[in-house]
Amino acid sequence: MHAMQYEFTLPADYDMGIVRSRVARVGHLLDDWDGLGIKTYVMRERGVNGSPVNQYGPFYLWNTVRGMNSFLWGGAFQGPVDDFGRPAVRQWTGLAFEEGAATASAPAFAVRRRQPVPEGVQLASFMADAAAETGRLAAQDGAVLAAAAVDTRAWELVHFSLWAHDAPNADGDVFEVLYLSAPGRSRLPPGRQW
Repeated sequence: MHAMQYEFTLPADYDMGIVRSRVARVGHLLDDWDGLGIKTYVMRERGVNGSPVNQYGPFYLWNTVRGMNSFLWGGAFQGPVDDFGRPAVRQWTGLAFEEGAATASAPAFAVRRRQPVPEGVQLASFMADAAAETGRLAAQDGAVLAAAAVDTRAWELVHFSLWAHDAPNADGDVFEVLYLSAPGRSRLPPGRQW
């Protein structure tokens, strides 16, 4: 499993209805994308759920690098680039994935928590704890799914979770889920990824 996210931070007075309309128009285009586990079309609105910014930031869990590369280099990624400009694309190696207690529910919100992997920690123990935290998140009431991944270049851990209600039981940046494409969700490997 591979995680990926890019973000477009938009002006404070930007009409976020434009993002909603765009997702309503194009969200279904990845509903059968080969190699994609899930794509969450998510946004944050300035002043809502503690967000300091207007931001559109799709988050992906990929089953295959080929599927991810096909999206990035095969033409599909050009659409958001043309609409918003070319963003930095973050990529993390998967650590853990768990279906949640509310797995059959449609997600309303997503929470993303990024944190540094501290210097001097025992990596095996730290990553095992991160995987265990994924299971704890997924077991919470209203959790649709939870995942953890790490960027070993920047030594950054990311936890990403989807929630069926507007009071997610997780710390981090809260996003509204506009649409979920999940063609390979059932093929995302559960549990620890090592």
